[in-house]
Amino acid sequence: MKPQNLTGVSEFLLLGLSDDPDLQPLLLGLFLSMYLVTVLGNLLIILAVISDSHLHTPMYFFLSNLSLTDVSFSSTTIPKMLGNLQTHSKSITYAGCLTQLTFFSLFAFLESLLLTVMAYDRLVAICHPLHYLLHYLMVSQLTFCAEVEIPHFFCDPPLLFNLSCSDTFINNILIYFIGAILGGVPLSGIIYSYTQIISSILRVSSSDGKCKAFSTCGSHLSVVCLFYGTGLGVYLSSTISSSHRKSAVVSVIYTVVTPMLNPFIYSLRNKDIRNLHIFFSS
Repeated sequence: MKPQNLTGVSEFLLLGLSDDPDLQPLLLGLFLSMYLVTVLGNLLIILAVISDSHLHTPMYFFLSNLSLTDVSFSSTTIPKMLGNLQTHSKSITYAGCLTQLTFFSLFAFLESLLLTVMAYDRLVAICHPLHYLLHYLMVSQLTFCAEVEIPHFFCDPPLLFNLSCSDTFINNILIYFIGAILGGVPLSGIIYSYTQIISSILRVSSSDGKCKAFSTCGSHLSVVCLFYGTGLGVYLSSTISSSHRKSAVVSVIYTVVTPMLNPFIYSLRNKDIRNLHIFFSS
């Protein structure tokens, strides 16, 4: 009986963002700082929501879950990247690659789902005063003969498929199908919510009322644009461009920068969170 896993390789090589050895210490310091800010900022949001009973509302419940998802999302890729930079290694085991792929897909889906639910929450506030395992199972059946270099800093599914000497037609169909469902459906929900929100705001007669309504959803809309804008940009551009290194650099925005900026976006634009920060610092 043939074994199901015919990979032929035990590890892959993550080529990262640059081959220049002089840049490795700089990249290590930069991404370590960004990761620490991401973890600290999001944990402070979670602590703030838990500690203040005034923030025990649906919006802040979703915000704290978004912060937890952001930490988890970043933790699927950055620690391995930092480890490779520190040890001057580029390797990731076969099992580690598939595990990273699975959790990356899971937390990306959760991020998308939470942003959709938060959009609906803003809709209600203004207008009315796991298929992720499929990628793992499909990739585990592929044959990887000799090429093990992934031009990225994590196991991105499309790039992983390109290394296989098996027929990946079904895998490519799957990734677009699942992406359309788990990404397109939530995005459609967000677009619908904001269509209704804008329609409702335009019916408000006073300019102060319009500004207040826009400020209510401004933070969420900023995060949506960052996450979906860069994520879709990477995957759409990869179909027409062969520059994987550029795609890897742009991927940093939605995998690293967006989770890091979320606490600041919500803190700076949210009066309740700002007041709580002032209370803690006094």
